[in-house]
Amino acid sequence: MLDQRIIDLYDEYTHKPLTRKAFIARLTKLVGSTAMAMSMLPLLESDYTCSRAGARTNDLFTEYITWPGTDGEMKAYVARPMEEKPYAAVVVIHENRGLNAHIEDVARRAARAGYLAVAPNALAPLGGTPADEDEARQLFRTLDREITQQNFIGVFDQVRSRKDCNGNFGCVGFCWGGAMSNTLAVHVPDLKAAVAFYGRQPATEDVSKIKAAVQLHYAGLDERVNAGKDAYETALKEAGVTYEQYVYEGVNHAFHNDTSAARYDEAAAKLAWERTLAFFEKHL
Repeated sequence: MLDQRIIDLYDEYTHKPLTRKAFIARLTKLVGSTAMAMSMLPLLESDYTCSRAGARTNDLFTEYITWPGTDGEMKAYVARPMEEKPYAAVVVIHENRGLNAHIEDVARRAARAGYLAVAPNALAPLGGTPADEDEARQLFRTLDREITQQNFIGVFDQVRSRKDCNGNFGCVGFCWGGAMSNTLAVHVPDLKAAVAFYGRQPATEDVSKIKAAVQLHYAGLDERVNAGKDAYETALKEAGVTYEQYVYEGVNHAFHNDTSAARYDEAAAKLAWERTLAFFEKHL
């Protein structure tokens, strides 16, 4: 197991304005040499070949769709069971790396559970997801918050018009996408279920607007995101919002991401996903 200080440093690097040069310098200081620091990178950075479910699609209907967004063309990956009929729709929202192989895999998991899974790409108006994760994270810092929010609200209008959608909507997001799930719970009145994995919380004064049932998954070691956890829970209680909250002790931010060897926790990820599907079954 990696030193927790290394994982915390990587989390700071991937979520705050910390240059790669500064990150490598601090990592080198932690581990004692540049060579050792470079050997740590494969453990910290995503490896999309490690996705547990793989890229198998022969049992599903899959496609990419595009539509006009607020500031350019939006794009999403779609997966559903092969049978052509209406399904409840689940919007799957990526981390601060854009739509990638891992999130497409998560969409397929939702599809195999019986849903019309739609995974939009926040970076589509900027040309799509770069292969380099550092470049992708830099692009996220250029996104206009309000425009991006409107682009994701617009996903539901796009999906609502599909013949394979039955009009029931849920969403699940991870990290950046977890924060977006919370945001959509506030701003999409007909959303029935919103699931947020280690995502930033909405402003407490907006919580009373939530009509959806909310399920929250937090990593016990994730001090950055967990700082807003208690205030959000209090606001949910005061607003009478139906919610579930789970804290997985001893695991890190991004514990559900099976392409991140240092932070993935199989037991917590499996339990959290089982709870997610049970939540969707109940509310969708």
